[in-house]
Amino acid sequence: MEIITKAKGGNVDEMAEKVFMESIRILGGLKKLVEYRNLTWLPSLAEAAYVIVLRNETIKTYREIAETLGITEQTAKNIATADEEKVKSYIMEGGERPNEHIAGGIAKLAYKTLKQKGELEKIEIKEEEVEALGIDWAVHVLAAIKGMDFPAEKEALKERLHEMKIMGKDAEEILEKIEYPVKSPAELLHKIKEKLHD
Repeated sequence: MEIITKAKGGNVDEMAEKVFMESIRILGGLKKLVEYRNLTWLPSLAEAAYVIVLRNETIKTYREIAETLGITEQTAKNIATADEEKVKSYIMEGGERPNEHIAGGIAKLAYKTLKQKGELEKIEIKEEEVEALGIDWAVHVLAAIKGMDFPAEKEALKERLHEMKIMGKDAEEILEKIEYPVKSPAELLHKIKEKLHD
């Protein structure tokens, strides 16, 4: 998939996907959409998620957003200016349909929720990606030393990392080659990495 553009906080595609998934959650989940036969909302929610992210994270104009997504400038504006509180009230309580872009209002609610939780820009690396990058050993080392006091000496680290293999090498062997004390977990990872490439 082509990345549309870089946002100030990260990848637009990933952010829009998070907003899209949060929008579905706000609506009660995918199962609820199926129950209410509202699966036709999905393309509109996806489009709205992109508009909200592009407008707020890349500060694009309505015209630029429209050109990027292949929609009209008016649609981009309707999505971005939807009153999310009116839409929220309509979704939660029913009643008369507001004169707002429903998917736009939902996407704005989702965006604000993710921003408040600090989850929009958070980078998530899947386990397979960690292994492919060859950095899974760092995750295991950090898990093994969790709660440990620093600066740390060789014996304390050996106790925590005994029987661990780091890229095919015994952790204890690597620890023998490191200078002590180790001031922090970050310094430990750095020193291990240096010894792995010696």
